Amino acid sequence: MGPEEDGRRSVDPLLLGKVALVTGGSLGIGRAIALDLACAGADVAFTYRRHAEEAEQVAGEIKAFGRRALALQADVASFADAQRVVEEARTGLGRLDILINNAGMNWDGVIWKMTEEQWDAVIDVDLKGTFNYIHAAAPIFKEQGAGKIVNITSINGLRGKFGQSNYSAAKGGAIALTKTVARELGKFNVNVNAVAPGLIETALVQQAPQNVRDMALAEILLGRLGAPEEVAWVVTFLCSERARHITGEIIKVDGGQYL
Repeated sequence: MGPEEDGRRSVDPLLLGKVALVTGGSLGIGRAIALDLACAGADVAFTYRRHAEEAEQVAGEIKAFGRRALALQADVASFADAQRVVEEARTGLGRLDILINNAGMNWDGVIWKMTEEQWDAVIDVDLKGTFNYIHAAAPIFKEQGAGKIVNITSINGLRGKFGQSNYSAAKGGAIALTKTVARELGKFNVNVNAVAPGLIETALVQQAPQNVRDMALAEILLGRLGAPEEVAWVVTFLCSERARHITGEIIKVDGGQYL
């Protein structure tokens, strides 16, 4: 979603003056979130792992909104990288108000065939990665008495999914982490929420076998896959003062797929 694609050509002041950090911001849902935050007035730092060219494009689109952008290469599973990235985002953009834990991966397999490598890789990125960045940002938010954290989870972390024991466990863990950190940081005026998408029409999903798409479509009450910007709009709302009395919530963006 760029400056032209969502119909808004000027910055909405909803988050004007705020600084956000988005993990995994170069592609898919993360890209949509980074751009929507910028469209709402925030300066945006974001991480990427391998897609340097795409990260440069996203940074350019953020700047097209008149906002500052900072693309930071990092491995989300690295505790040390998270400490470095949070500090670089804060010093590079002058402050930190918002953390979006979006970076994730899946490596599917039924439990009796899943390797230790598959299990560890997904848990390290999808669950430990979320912990890494919250751990690094929490002292900043605690000290300044304000902050917004939004974790991107999945409806499969709520219900489980055949062939995705690692992914479902990681996303379910991130949901429990969201609720726990909301309790721990609430007294410091920090809102901690999660967004749980269903199947979203990203480039990766577009390459999925048709039978996989058909099975998902059969579950979705609205009869279509979600778009990345539809997740981003909810995230931006949760980062705004319009959601200041919402914390510890898991909001599904799935067209009714979970029901």
